[in-house]
Amino acid sequence: MMKIQKTSLFFILGAIVFYLIVQYLMSSGLLTTFFTTIILIGGVMAIVSLGLNLIYGFNGQFSLGQWGFYAIGAYTAADITFRWYQMHTAQALVVALLAVVFAGIAFFIVGKVVKAIKDFDVLSIFALYLVVTVFFVYLAVMLGQPLTQPVTAFFMQMPPQVSMQVIYILAVLIAGVLAAEISFIFGLPVLTLGSDYFGIATLGFTIIVKVLLDNSDTLLGFAEMKGARGMVGIPKITTWFWVFLFLLIVVGVVRNLLHSSYGRAIISVREDEIAAKAMGIDVGQYKNLAFVLGSFFAGLAGGLYAHINGFLHPDTFNFIKSFDPMIIIVFGGLGSVTGTVVASFGWALVLEGFLRLILPQGFETWRFVVYPLLLLVMMLLKPNGLFGGVEMPFLKQTVPPLPESLLEEPKKEVSQ
Repeated sequence: MMKIQKTSLFFILGAIVFYLIVQYLMSSGLLTTFFTTIILIGGVMAIVSLGLNLIYGFNGQFSLGQWGFYAIGAYTAADITFRWYQMHTAQALVVALLAVVFAGIAFFIVGKVVKAIKDFDVLSIFALYLVVTVFFVYLAVMLGQPLTQPVTAFFMQMPPQVSMQVIYILAVLIAGVLAAEISFIFGLPVLTLGSDYFGIATLGFTIIVKVLLDNSDTLLGFAEMKGARGMVGIPKITTWFWVFLFLLIVVGVVRNLLHSSYGRAIISVREDEIAAKAMGIDVGQYKNLAFVLGSFFAGLAGGLYAHINGFLHPDTFNFIKSFDPMIIIVFGGLGSVTGTVVASFGWALVLEGFLRLILPQGFETWRFVVYPLLLLVMMLLKPNGLFGGVEMPFLKQTVPPLPESLLEEPKKEVSQ
């Protein structure tokens, strides 16, 4: 039988207790709707920030594009559920699902071609991926039109609450995959840049996404998104259960990844790229892996966030807000999963919760002054962050004990 380590058992029990306590406070009304929303946003920010910590804290790539992928995930999931909830059609679900599947097929085909022909430069590879992917996505859109009606009829056979939950989960997952696929294509040329230039390029990406969202109803043709006026009518489906479940899964994935050979390669790139190359590590591959996985987490978080308040506005995703996850991972400690999660909930409770209530009416915006001051004081007193170099036992990599057979052999040799 497989034995569960004590640290894993304590983590699971602690997570269950934490979930039940918060759920009881919400269900009993001891937590107001305001603070319930704050806690949900804190959990969502933890998922976004864990993705950025994987990119920057563990892989060493200074990125300001996390907020752009967060926005892509939010609007993608919102459009899928909006069309079902308001228009009673699964068209967006079918087209988006086929698009991400066909894009994955395109990546596979182009990847085989690039490996077979090794004379491609970076820009040629990027152009090839882009052209083939656009073609496959166009095929997905064309194929999705005739499939919409039977899929809609299938979901109509379900009870309304069940169909809404199923479409919601699919929408969140599709949002994450779409963000990951866009990050893969975007990262092909951009990840070849140095860290500072990479940060500038990703910031530019966030600005581009925000501008596209401002004109989503005219330029992109999504009238339901209403562009700069903001998207309304999104079903409020995200609950503490879904936020906690996805956060738990993301923490588990990050923990297992970092403890694997892939995780050690990702960290080695942060420590010294030249040494990593000398050891035979494909630096570009592991940079792309961290970037894509971190963007996938951002897309998931965006899908969850879109269904908290039932409203999305492009100003929520402007480039100033893109510094929030960066501040969180610096505050919690670069390379610390525990610090990222704690700092995310602290960020939500302090910045969006307590400071709003403590500051006099009309001075709420001063919280954007108080919060940086707290960060400045912390940087002076504890430069490594609140949990720099500290992890809960479950997240630490433990060395397994040697088998008894290996321990007994030296004793036998001595006795002989």
